[in-house]
Amino acid sequence: MDIALNLKEKEQSLIVACMNKERWAQRQLYETYYGKMMGVCLRYATNEEDARDIIHEGFIKVFKNLNRYKPGTSLGAWIRRIMINTAIDFYRKSIRRRTEDIENAQHTSVVGPDPISNCSAQEIMQAVQKLSPAYRAVFNLYAIEGYAHKEIAEQLGISESTSRSNLVKARSKLKAMLASKYPNYGK
Repeated sequence: MDIALNLKEKEQSLIVACMNKERWAQRQLYETYYGKMMGVCLRYATNEEDARDIIHEGFIKVFKNLNRYKPGTSLGAWIRRIMINTAIDFYRKSIRRRTEDIENAQHTSVVGPDPISNCSAQEIMQAVQKLSPAYRAVFNLYAIEGYAHKEIAEQLGISESTSRSNLVKARSKLKAMLASKYPNYGK
């Protein structure tokens, strides 16, 4: 119990130091959360360079908005939410909206064994990064972050049916990309 309280006090002291623009504290916070947050950003980005842009922009927002952090909640979850929102903003800036009807998605479903179980995490990440920005954003928000289609639609400025359609198509494309690595899988 004393350890948990001590860690909370240290975290709060670090946050206060960051709010006072103490460089050592900002560096410590950045280094503590960089690895996990880079993983989040990579899921939304097309490549590592874009992910670095997202993470750096995200940490700028973290430092500017630390006064909004509510002590007692998870600092990591709060930072993660900022990174996700920054990735969504990045997506909005870089994509031309292309909406497609849900009826078109019904014909793209893939039936058969799941090739993903044979793939490494790196292969899956590379495949996700090859998706179009629209498909990648919906896939990440739904499959990884757990957002509902209504929330995704609001975040991305698309309809719920477009969100569903893009998810079906993203899954289909991922499965096809990953299955191409294992052509004899399931035969």
